[in-house]
Amino acid sequence: MMHEPQTLVDAVRYFADADVTLKTMIELRWPAGVCCPTCGSKDVRFLGTRRLWECKNKHPRKQFSAKVGTIFEDSPLSLDKWFVAIWAIANCKNGISSYELHRALGITQKSAWFVLHRVRLAMKAGGIEKMDGVVEADESFIGGLSKNMHKHKRTQNIKGTGGAGKAIVMGIVRRKTKQSPSKVKAMVIGNTDKDTMHHIIRENVKSGSVLYTDAWASYRGLAPDYNHEVVDHAVEYVRGAVHTNGAENFWSLLKRTIKGTYVSVEPFHLGRYLDEQSFRFNERERQDGGRFRTVLASVAGKRLTYKELIGNDPEATAG
Repeated sequence: MMHEPQTLVDAVRYFADADVTLKTMIELRWPAGVCCPTCGSKDVRFLGTRRLWECKNKHPRKQFSAKVGTIFEDSPLSLDKWFVAIWAIANCKNGISSYELHRALGITQKSAWFVLHRVRLAMKAGGIEKMDGVVEADESFIGGLSKNMHKHKRTQNIKGTGGAGKAIVMGIVRRKTKQSPSKVKAMVIGNTDKDTMHHIIRENVKSGSVLYTDAWASYRGLAPDYNHEVVDHAVEYVRGAVHTNGAENFWSLLKRTIKGTYVSVEPFHLGRYLDEQSFRFNERERQDGGRFRTVLASVAGKRLTYKELIGNDPEATAG
């Protein structure tokens, strides 16, 4: 057996062996031993001819595969294709479109789009501790340029100036320390009102931290809880250590990915693209295999059906 893969070509060859693929899945999903996803019991037996397990307790759905209870559940795709998809999306710096993935895996574009969103769900970070130390907070607007829109679309969508008609996103970046590289949390927000911005910062940044923002009025009033300093971009972008360049860099990476790879992202799905970009940013110092294993270890306990995915946006299968 070859050593664990280091490149995409290695991964394709390595996971072509169904036994290797299943072994990898078991190691990362059940590091303490295979257990029943229905009742949690470890008293199970492996049915080798069908590549399934059977729980010895009496309850519905006694038999289960490695896919059950993960983002892979109910998918007709074999694990080797899923693993290649995870490898690609976790390690392509500018992302990979559903059209690229459908050609690479030999599946339909619609299926590839569904696969990508399920992988993004596995990338979603949960329960991260509040940030401390030196923190930057910044907001941005995501949407097409008005000059590129058809006149009818521009009239329909653009009702004002600046960010009018665009989705609003907020990012919080903890600057690097001796122990850790910089980390980001990013989310879609409904508005840039003072109450909204203050709530998000207090939810994600420890009281007493150093906080740098731009001069947007909604950031005012944070000083009692934080060592808050602002940089007025109408005057300067950097004043010593006071700047939001880390957050601006993250927005640059996100917008380059959207414009260059996905071309068009519906606001309904934007949060998942933020999860994807945040994952790659936060895991950027790992090797490709490390990022792959981190995603694969997070596939359990997460489900996304196609009905849930399309929600009120049944036509959004691009990107």
